[in-house]
Amino acid sequence: MIPVNVLAVRYLANASPSLLKGLGVSKDTPSLGMLTTDCDDATYIALDAATKAADVKVCYGRSFYAGAANASTPNAGEVIGIIAGATPGAVKSGMDAALSALERVGFEEVNGVPYLAVTVSSVGSFLAGEAKVAEGSAIAYLIAPPLESMYAMDAALKSADVKLCKLYAPPSETNFGGGLLSGTQSACDSARDAFAQAVAEVARSPK
Repeated sequence: MIPVNVLAVRYLANASPSLLKGLGVSKDTPSLGMLTTDCDDATYIALDAATKAADVKVCYGRSFYAGAANASTPNAGEVIGIIAGATPGAVKSGMDAALSALERVGFEEVNGVPYLAVTVSSVGSFLAGEAKVAEGSAIAYLIAPPLESMYAMDAALKSADVKLCKLYAPPSETNFGGGLLSGTQSACDSARDAFAQAVAEVARSPK
């Protein structure tokens, strides 16, 4: 697994009402936790873990253009995530869960081609909203470079009884592609494995 580097973490115990309004955050959840890392998709999975571990919600998550290798400043990386909660303690618990998840989730690499193929067995509120599925559903989170992602997505969809919930058509902000598939956990596992195998096939013999 390619390690995820956490670049910056900060907390606001009682954020400015104007900032909360700009972020679309209720005044009932004035405490914020912010982080940047060098891997956007792993961070989105980690932010989802925060919503399962504490009474927080993801109020902002955006990938930066061109990817971590082209970050504009040392602490920008590839993504910013912000969680909101009613108390600083809740936000700290959520952030701890996100940071812990980042130690376990990341991209794999085959012949120099990075890809992410992960089954999230029970999504929290963030990924449930992204995939438009019920909280607690299983999803396969699948990401790869442009051609590999579309070729492998087809393989994943044909491998099991899964539904395409969201397609990240290439190029994304970070010049990748992929999508979110839903189904039973075993179906998502099968789709995940088929995706990884198809990426590896292209990586080993691109032409």
